[in-house]
Amino acid sequence: MRAILNFRRGFPGLAEALSERGVTVVENDWAPDAASGEGVAVCLVDFYEAVRAPWRSFGLHRRLRRVGAPLVALDRDAPWHKGVRARRLQLARWLPLFDVYAAHSLQGATGFAPAQVYFPNAAWPRVYGLGNVTLPQLRDPTRYSWDVSFVGNIDAARYREHEDRVRFLAELESRLRASGRRVLIRDGAGLDAPGQVEVIQRSHINLSVGAACDHGGVRSWGLPERCYGVPACGGFLLCDQREHARDDFVTGREWVTYDDIDDCMRKIDHYLTHLDEARTIAEAAHARVMAHHTYHHRASLLLDLAKAWREGGNAAAVAVAGQYRQGAAEHEH
Repeated sequence: MRAILNFRRGFPGLAEALSERGVTVVENDWAPDAASGEGVAVCLVDFYEAVRAPWRSFGLHRRLRRVGAPLVALDRDAPWHKGVRARRLQLARWLPLFDVYAAHSLQGATGFAPAQVYFPNAAWPRVYGLGNVTLPQLRDPTRYSWDVSFVGNIDAARYREHEDRVRFLAELESRLRASGRRVLIRDGAGLDAPGQVEVIQRSHINLSVGAACDHGGVRSWGLPERCYGVPACGGFLLCDQREHARDDFVTGREWVTYDDIDDCMRKIDHYLTHLDEARTIAEAAHARVMAHHTYHHRASLLLDLAKAWREGGNAAAVAVAGQYRQGAAEHEH
């Protein structure tokens, strides 16, 4: 079995997970011929790249139809779509470019493909995981260097979509330092994956503030990758409101959110004075991620919805994705 992954910068977490399932991964093949198309079960493309080259995508779609493989477009930046111009989005809705539109947020999902499915981000535990640290060790309050941390893109001069994030973090840091809290807020550039894991596991509270897919005052429903990576490392996550959180976590038991900066301060104060409660939530979130939200699970979802599409069409693919979505959010009931 083969899978084509067309992402200019690669998709290493998913590619690795597919390979470990025995799938041969072919990367960045936009024009498979009869030989390279043989045995292809599914082709996953970056939605942004695909709609910027619609005729190339149209040709790919036709080639895949000849071998009976679905073309799945993955949008990890909905509803902003990385700033794709409106006319290109309209063309993508008009042309039959994709069989399945998969996205971490289902805002404005209709029209891009006959089938729309929720395909959230995930954790890559080999890179962002517990490593040599155990969950019981993370209950030791003496191991922590910071009370609150944030590591991510805070270059608002270059990335204007992060202006709100930078303003929020600046005000929050000022308040936290005034109250004597140990705070680390830094740009992720120059900090490798082991360094990021070290920060997560040395911080009582890890923040998720904004996302690149938030734009023009509209907050994406989707969860950034950190929302799975932090729990995979065993960290406690405090996140801004995200609509799809209810699909992936149990609020209050595995997931804690804040509404605004005042509520964020209240939640920080609460969990810093109730560290056992915070660790219980972090451990439950870790268990949820490892059971439902790694790239191994996303690889299974991709292969299962492709199989369903081949056997039963668009409705079958949507039904399979719905089973994954319901299973993650309602498993405990």
